Amino acid sequence: VRITRILVRTHCIRAMISSLLVCALGFTARTSVPSSVASRSAVQMLKVGEKMPAFTLPNAVTGKPVKISPSKSVIFFFPAADTPGCTKEAIAFSEQLREFKGAKVYGITGGNTDKVTSWVESNNIKGITLLADDGDEVRKLFAVPKAAFGLLPGRVTYVTDRTGTCVEVYDNLFDAESHVGKALAAI
Repeated sequence: VRITRILVRTHCIRAMISSLLVCALGFTARTSVPSSVASRSAVQMLKVGEKMPAFTLPNAVTGKPVKISPSKSVIFFFPAADTPGCTKEAIAFSEQLREFKGAKVYGITGGNTDKVTSWVESNNIKGITLLADDGDEVRKLFAVPKAAFGLLPGRVTYVTDRTGTCVEVYDNLFDAESHVGKALAAI
């Protein structure tokens, strides 16, 4: 009986957290995994020293395909456009763009991509390429872990050198602006 109460209580707490996050952030985490995705193990992110994979995603603003190949890059995965933390992160990357010494800066989101154009314009986000990963295929290719007990897409930044070798991985969902400083330190 006691174990049942604990399990019910845990389930209720997870449901409440999920509901609060959906209301606060305006999105839900995707849970389906397309069988066509070639990805790393679910628990093994791209690591320092490994080569980044090449991929193509649509530009979240124009819809045109953007081919990304191994190069000096900052690739930051963020949960969704038009949410408080993601807005702070994208603005910080945009404002510090000149400090990235020739690295290309890409932001990838799978949530709320229909809002990206108005979000970019209303927040004066310039210079970074925002990509739409609506099926989360690239997120899975990089094995970006989910956060908050699997309820939210994770916020992870990867920095690669000119050969496309990963030199920094930074995973922190709740301190969105700190990703810029970590990426700058790795460049």
